[in-house]
Amino acid sequence: MASSLPVDAIRALSQQHEKPANVHYQYGTAGFRTLGNLLDSVMFRVGILAALRSKRLDGKTIGVMVTASHNPEPDNGVKLVDPRGEMLEAAWETHATNLANAPTTDAFIDALDAFIKLLRIDLSKPARLVYARDTRPSGPSLIAALEDGFKAIGAEARNAGVTTTPVLHYLVKAINTKGTKNAYGDDTEEGYLQKLSTAFKKLVAGKPAIPPLVIDCANGVGAIVGEKLAEHLGDTLKLVLHNTAITTAGALNNACGADFVKTSQRLPPSLASVLKPGQRACSLDGDADRLIYYYLDDRSQFHMLDGDKIAALVAAFIVELTKSAGLEGEIQVGIVQTAYANGGSTKYLSERLPVKCVPTGVKHLHHAAEHYDIGVYFEANGHGTVLFSPETLEKLSTYQPSTPAQSTALNHLINLTQVINQTVGDALSDMLLVEVVLAHKSYSGLEWDSLYVDLPNRLVKVVVPDRSIFKTEDAERRLVSPPGLQAKIDELIRRYDGGRAFVRPSGTEDVVRVYAEATVRSQADGKSLILDPSIRFPADLSTLADRTCFPRCGIGLRRGRRRPGKAPR
Repeated sequence: MASSLPVDAIRALSQQHEKPANVHYQYGTAGFRTLGNLLDSVMFRVGILAALRSKRLDGKTIGVMVTASHNPEPDNGVKLVDPRGEMLEAAWETHATNLANAPTTDAFIDALDAFIKLLRIDLSKPARLVYARDTRPSGPSLIAALEDGFKAIGAEARNAGVTTTPVLHYLVKAINTKGTKNAYGDDTEEGYLQKLSTAFKKLVAGKPAIPPLVIDCANGVGAIVGEKLAEHLGDTLKLVLHNTAITTAGALNNACGADFVKTSQRLPPSLASVLKPGQRACSLDGDADRLIYYYLDDRSQFHMLDGDKIAALVAAFIVELTKSAGLEGEIQVGIVQTAYANGGSTKYLSERLPVKCVPTGVKHLHHAAEHYDIGVYFEANGHGTVLFSPETLEKLSTYQPSTPAQSTALNHLINLTQVINQTVGDALSDMLLVEVVLAHKSYSGLEWDSLYVDLPNRLVKVVVPDRSIFKTEDAERRLVSPPGLQAKIDELIRRYDGGRAFVRPSGTEDVVRVYAEATVRSQADGKSLILDPSIRFPADLSTLADRTCFPRCGIGLRRGRRRPGKAPR
């Protein structure tokens, strides 16, 4: 190799970021994620790993995002973004884990050396990086450790400052496609805002005025970028931002944000005196890559419009546009879901277009969506986007419509490719996408909600000492470990019409997630839905807490029941 590893520089700086003993790190779906005060060594090593990733890819720019998304404020994390704005190649997750867990500086250098030889990385190649962080208090010190990693290996790094995760993904793709025929946009946050707002204005031109939209920014970085987006949109769509206290200690994701709304299935308390019946509102999460909509009906009852509802709204609209453009049969639209998708949405969508179920995690959804001409994926938690294949983009740019109606539909499709952030789920981009469809269909929240009926469901998090003993199969819909637990679940769900339940370990927190749903019954007025009181979650699933099922962890799956001394995270 024309160049060698700068061992002395790495050793000198690494000794300032020693790995804590008795801590094991795991690079998962969301990268590394744990308490922020445990991540110093990880950040330094990720800085070097990101540079090596860039060298391995001939100097393509790699992104590094410091965030813990919807997690509590004390947590933080870091993930790498590959050149097309997509998640890090899966094979590198193992390499990242191995390097992060080297116990000493010398062991880390030895692991680096072996890794470079294994992958035949040419160290003479340039290393180009772009990095950003969210608003967490631990962010600045972790960024400093990351920058030491860049410095140790001599990488060329651009600081994108405090911004959303989706903006960082956008920047990576924009930088790597700059000056090509596939240029994604100007490689700045301003370029991102300009691209989205310009396409949105074209898509809603001539439509009736859109009522203001209330946005819960989760007291996170979405408040900063959301305010800038509001300026770009002007009167086209008035954004009313709430929960924007980004400097208030403990406020981030606390009783607000997309995860709070989805998990608790209720309005953020801070919006109780704000939201009026019939008004639309939505919640972002801490790094603005998740989106949950909701509204109050005329009796001030809360109704949630989650990722499943967004997928149904968007997919149906795109199918309509392809037909109107005369492209039916030439462009296949498909939906990708996870086990968390509500049974009502799966039934509605599968009657209209192909539906595929994959394991939880953006990388699984994104990969599966790439197999369609237009792939729509949304997790129920509100994380998702729409992917247009390169062939489809080419077809849209060269297709010759034969009528004015076809021409209009074609232009709408082309503008949709611009308003959608195709690199990753993006709450602000998805919000504009939803608003486009609502404007075109003249839907209120109630009419959107009426596309299909959600089966009543509950999702709870339960703290466990060792989430690794929970093993799943069938796209995470069935447990293979601990032994006997799946049989108990099967026995329970057979009691209920349309019953479905599963238990899976979280990929981002030290918990297991328990999901259950069953067929609805209409109340006398035919509008509101009730859940059979005998299966009010998690009453029956609490029998899963039979401690004989959990000989190694001794937990109960009863909401609020945790092992003594185990605080919820």
